[in-house]
Amino acid sequence: MKRFESVYPLRPLFFRKLKNHLITLFSWSAVVIAVGAMVWILGTVLIDGLKVITPGFLLNPSKPYGIPDAGIGNAILGTLLITGGAALLAVPCGVAAGIYLAEFGSGTRLGNGLRFCANVLMGMPSILVGLLVYSLMVVPMGSFSGVAGSVALAVIMFPVIMRTTEDMLLMVPASLREAALALGMTRTRAILRIVCTSARNGLLTGILLSLSRVSGETAPLLFTAMFADSWPKDYFTGPTANIPMLITEYTTNSPFEEMHAAGWGAAFVVSAIILFINITTRICFRERHHGK
Repeated sequence: MKRFESVYPLRPLFFRKLKNHLITLFSWSAVVIAVGAMVWILGTVLIDGLKVITPGFLLNPSKPYGIPDAGIGNAILGTLLITGGAALLAVPCGVAAGIYLAEFGSGTRLGNGLRFCANVLMGMPSILVGLLVYSLMVVPMGSFSGVAGSVALAVIMFPVIMRTTEDMLLMVPASLREAALALGMTRTRAILRIVCTSARNGLLTGILLSLSRVSGETAPLLFTAMFADSWPKDYFTGPTANIPMLITEYTTNSPFEEMHAAGWGAAFVVSAIILFINITTRICFRERHHGK
């Protein structure tokens, strides 16, 4: 026993309890700070945003200061168009790339290169993506456009969807693949009909998470879609209204209190959209585990 104590000296019980209490206190403090900050932000947006939420505010288009009956209807529609266009571009490519990484790219140079590039893209500041799309699309076209904003958001969504798809497919037991092949299915059919079907809730989770990731992005749209006080009729050729840019314009570039109030209302709307997407994602995630 003395030899054991000489090699591994026993620490006094007091210091072990003190360390345990300090770590517990630090953990609870971090939780309280994080939750408190979230409640403070959401509470401020809720209190200031609900003051201006009316049917007219949600349905009427934005207008310059002084013109009555202004709203954010065009920004809501423009945000749906830009985000929907980004989803149309990113979801098929991201899911296909994730399937390749999970089923065919394990241990290959191409697969490792794709994973490395995806990790870099996921950590890249979104403003750099906006600058890239600005130089590749906006400058040659000679005008800002909603489709350029969709491309920028699609670049941000793509690595999230790809890596989530790969992770979800790798969680499917190999026995399902072997059973499908034993029944005479081709490998492609087994992947699409058996593996992807088994992981469909996880795939949906990745798509919803990527949508939540880009719903409030402002920096890429600053260099691509910009803003316009009109309905988004020029999605492919002209500036397109969107909620993030409306909030930026109204809260930072306008000295009028009415515009600031409208910005709070728009912030409430986009917060509600993101909160809805996150709640939906959590529900899908729980269903996936209950299914197991």
